[in-house]
Amino acid sequence: MITQEAYDAHQSNWNDRMAHAEEMVPLVGKMVRERGIETSVFGRLLVNRGVIDIIKAHRFARQVESEELSVFETLPVLRAVEKLNLRPCHIDLGKLVIRHKKLFANKSLEDFLRDELAGAKLPQGEVANEAQTDVVLYGFGRIGRLLARELLAQRPSGAALRLRAIVVRRGGENDLVKRASLLRRDSVHGSFKGTISVDHEANIIYANGTAIQVIYASNPDAVDYTQYGIRDALIADNTGIWRDREGLAQHLRSPGAARVVLTAPGKGDLKNIVMGVNDGDIDPADTILSAASCTTNAITPVLKALDDKYGVPSGHVETVHSYTNDQNLIDNYHKGDRRGRAAPLNMVLTETGAAKAVSKALPHFEGRLTGNAIRVPTANVSMAILNLQLDNPVTADELNDYLRHVALHSPLQKQVDFTNSPEAVSSDFVGSRAAGVVDSLATQTNGNSAVVYVWYDNEYGYSCQVIRMMRRMAKVTLRAYPIEG
Repeated sequence: MITQEAYDAHQSNWNDRMAHAEEMVPLVGKMVRERGIETSVFGRLLVNRGVIDIIKAHRFARQVESEELSVFETLPVLRAVEKLNLRPCHIDLGKLVIRHKKLFANKSLEDFLRDELAGAKLPQGEVANEAQTDVVLYGFGRIGRLLARELLAQRPSGAALRLRAIVVRRGGENDLVKRASLLRRDSVHGSFKGTISVDHEANIIYANGTAIQVIYASNPDAVDYTQYGIRDALIADNTGIWRDREGLAQHLRSPGAARVVLTAPGKGDLKNIVMGVNDGDIDPADTILSAASCTTNAITPVLKALDDKYGVPSGHVETVHSYTNDQNLIDNYHKGDRRGRAAPLNMVLTETGAAKAVSKALPHFEGRLTGNAIRVPTANVSMAILNLQLDNPVTADELNDYLRHVALHSPLQKQVDFTNSPEAVSSDFVGSRAAGVVDSLATQTNGNSAVVYVWYDNEYGYSCQVIRMMRRMAKVTLRAYPIEG
């Protein structure tokens, strides 16, 4: 039984945590809005997060350092960082706190931060000016609307990627209102965080201070973007109708369009890019690129990490995937085998090209992997089961320790996340920004064999990968601090 004294002490501690988190909210917002500086705690983004979300982000440290990180520790760091004249960058407050405590406790916090963030320091009196790239979303379905949400979550003025327009086929008399409503409300991801209004005469959706021009067109080359003040635009084709170079090149015949990102697997000679894995293959001369598929993005970073450490000569990938819009709600004709059966009522065995597509990002995986997919009656969040043969034997604990390190301290930390929760189910990963989340408690090994389970939000996590790719193409990727390696 808890004593009154202990109860009061616990409540007082919680109130103090709330007060510290409340102070962090405006500092985080001001830094990203005015200076383009993102902040996180062990990869958990703090931008546009509430007080409770910030406290929960700190609790994640228990999986990292075996103890909970406190807002009492990160707020002083945030205050000190806010006083520094820095260029746009990404700062992980949690990693800075741990690094200071464990390695540089002999330094004052101010001296430590000046040294750690020296690469981001601006000369006295200089103000950072980020290059800006116009973005057009061609298609406004599940991925298109999530891309819009992510782009709109950036600072309203001076954003490196500026959402300027969406291009759709007119759906009827109330098309503009319905498009705005679909952006405002989402049955899976919740309500839009902000305000939305429409201008019927100008065909504009206003969202959080951003004017989004709605353009009606039937073909990629039927739009003159310069009429709307859009120039050198990066076009995100979310329709999946055209997936080869010839089809996607239609976009480049439109005045004002400069580059194209396909949010689906590309065919032919198109580069399929998985951020964190082969984004080094992006050439400044590339005008058309594919962001591959959600499943390819989920499994390829984990496979690369395991191959780098243990070697992966062969394996099988089974994806348990939420149903998608190309399936039927009730039994009806469908050109694909089995996909015509009612998606909300059946597990549907189907094929996946994701296993073979890994070789487009990691060529040496050609012929090493097989794959299948089972579509299941859930609206979002999927799982990939990697059944792998390794060159070297490993225990489950060793493998998990390695993947935990990958998720927190490697170049793949934005792509690979890690959980050790014994209660985790699919809905817990809705909104995950990672390409994939390793479920460590499900990991199994037997000598050279390993089975690794990877959750992924096949909508939001993939959309975050696409945004990372767009930033890479626009040369506005934020440098992350502290620098590890």
